[in-house]
Amino acid sequence: MLLSSLRTTIFCGCRSAGKEFQRSSRSPQLRQWLVKRNQSTITVQTGAASTPSAAAVPSAATNRVVGRWLIGCSGLVVGAVVLGGVTRLTESGLSMVDWHLVREMKPPQTEAQWEAEFSKYQQFPEFKILNHDMTLPEFKFIFYMEWGHRMWGRLVGLAYILPTIYFWRKGYFTRSMKGKVLGMCGFVFFQGLLGWYMVKSGLEEKPESHDVPRVSQYRLSAHLGSALLLYTASLWTGLTLLLPAHKLAETKHLMQLRRFAKGTGGLVFLTALSGAFVAGLDAGLVYNSFPKMADKWIPDDLLAFSPILKNFFENPTTVQFDHRVLAISSLAAITGLYLFSRRVMLPRRAKIAIGLLATMAYTQVALGISTLLLYVPTSLAATHQSGSVALLSLAIWVLAELRKIPK
Repeated sequence: MLLSSLRTTIFCGCRSAGKEFQRSSRSPQLRQWLVKRNQSTITVQTGAASTPSAAAVPSAATNRVVGRWLIGCSGLVVGAVVLGGVTRLTESGLSMVDWHLVREMKPPQTEAQWEAEFSKYQQFPEFKILNHDMTLPEFKFIFYMEWGHRMWGRLVGLAYILPTIYFWRKGYFTRSMKGKVLGMCGFVFFQGLLGWYMVKSGLEEKPESHDVPRVSQYRLSAHLGSALLLYTASLWTGLTLLLPAHKLAETKHLMQLRRFAKGTGGLVFLTALSGAFVAGLDAGLVYNSFPKMADKWIPDDLLAFSPILKNFFENPTTVQFDHRVLAISSLAAITGLYLFSRRVMLPRRAKIAIGLLATMAYTQVALGISTLLLYVPTSLAATHQSGSVALLSLAIWVLAELRKIPK
């Protein structure tokens, strides 16, 4: 009897408490409190769920950022190459006779400072042999040309190094990308040191030589070659991050086309590098006729130096002859690549890249012949040098379009 009355009492109490809770839950204050608590719970759960994905860097978005940065850096390298070519064509590269990382960033300001700088230049062979009647205003022009080239080089260095530090701290780089970026930054430092090493070769006294003072063609080629390597690495890495690889059927023709494109790209690079020897020896001024050289297909002084190997690097006639052969070979290879590509099923973007490569090859050869026949005018020679970088850029684009999908 006691147990039954206790059970009845508890049951009635629970029913009355439930009704009271339902009535109280209809009140606005309690409803708002429940809604806020529910929202905070959902927010915490959503934040916990999104944390792993937010931490998943690098991602496709960060790859696009890094790719655009590297493309921009490659553009700055092109500017340095073109500006360096113009500096050499205007014979301005030996106007600054010392090198300071920070102090030379500010050019002379007063007339006394300009006179002091000009006085230092007068102590070196270029002034004594070539420019002994140069005036101060003429010196200011060549000084500013070289100063602009050096400042552009520092801009390139900052464009590589500062974003590298930022992206590294943000975790935008994969392990392999870290190695690539460190290599590029190291190449930037190497370029600066190599540039000064090249300039020093033109400031040395050479009593046994009766030629005009100029930098060593070996050091000039090394300086240009390292710049082109830096440019190639930056552009290739940027394109592979920005352009998705095509899903191409690995047919026999495609594999042959890919190998053909790699060989053609290497030939284009070698032709551009041989242009540095032409520039370093002023070899564009020895035979200004085409297609023959002084009415002969093979000039008499082609192998005038001894030993024979020396002709390929120090004989202006041989250096120009080699550059002609390499240029025509590159044109033939690119033409063959274009014709062979028409037998392969390729995406539209790859076909455009190969078509532009062929068009630029014929344009570049026409520029080279015109530069030769007109005795190397500065504007046309600078355009020809820029064309070599444009041709190399298109060759890299073609290779990026034909690359295999990474496994």
